[in-house]
Amino acid sequence: MSLITEFPSINPETLRSIKKSIDAGFKDFSRNYGDNIEGFFNPVRFFLIESEKFLTGTPWIIIFILILALAWMGSKNVKVVLSVFIILSLIGYFDMWDNTMKTISMTFTAALMAIVFGIPLGISMAKSNLMQRIMNPVLDVMQTMPSFVYLIPVVMLLGIGKVPGLIAVVVYSVPPMIRLTNLGIRLVNPAVIEAADSYGASNIQKLIHIQIPLSLPTIMAGINQTIMLALSMVVIASMIGVTGLGQPVLMAIQNQYFTLGIFNGFAIVGIAIIFDRVSQAYGKRIQENYGMKDE
Repeated sequence: MSLITEFPSINPETLRSIKKSIDAGFKDFSRNYGDNIEGFFNPVRFFLIESEKFLTGTPWIIIFILILALAWMGSKNVKVVLSVFIILSLIGYFDMWDNTMKTISMTFTAALMAIVFGIPLGISMAKSNLMQRIMNPVLDVMQTMPSFVYLIPVVMLLGIGKVPGLIAVVVYSVPPMIRLTNLGIRLVNPAVIEAADSYGASNIQKLIHIQIPLSLPTIMAGINQTIMLALSMVVIASMIGVTGLGQPVLMAIQNQYFTLGIFNGFAIVGIAIIFDRVSQAYGKRIQENYGMKDE
């Protein structure tokens, strides 16, 4: 009767023993190799700290103008630039400028790392069906794993701080970059590849001069999604010491400060709108340019 009412499961003592063994093994690994792993990420820490110093230490008017200029260069759209101007003005007026710059620094660094690692992995998946079969289950796990879970191994390995938070953000945000790079390259017209083969183009030449340029709109969509995920994870990473807009939100949750949470939440939404509108406009321009060339 118990077999019908209760699902058969492993012995609790056995399960507890397995969990203890895995935890002990991971702790031993972190004690033995944690310092070496942390040293490996020193260049990333340096870049993150310097970018944060630049954004927070430079007079706000210079950063303000620089962001507007980048928005114009990316979008060539007056409405987009005007929306960026309004959002940044409101963020500064409500005294959230420094935290916003710290969040932008972390998001930019994490997105840059995700792009650097994601595009080569996406290309390797597009070039090899075996690689795609191996990577797809890994990416599925990475995209469905709850975001808080990413904080556990990095904290055990590296402790609390900027670098552990950055690693968690990169791991969380890189899957769209890999998937859409793979998709974009696979969608390139085979007839174009055949024409390049007939002219004796090498694999590297085809990749650099044909496949990557023609797949840029799809790759830009991947960059857009990566930035959005990085921004959302930066807030969660405030739990392990990542500074920026996430920390006031975390404080608001812990102490029930309604207005503090709402104001900083709206600032995060504003940054997301800036990144989204500029990257989408840039991707649309690329698509139109290649569409005109095809014609």
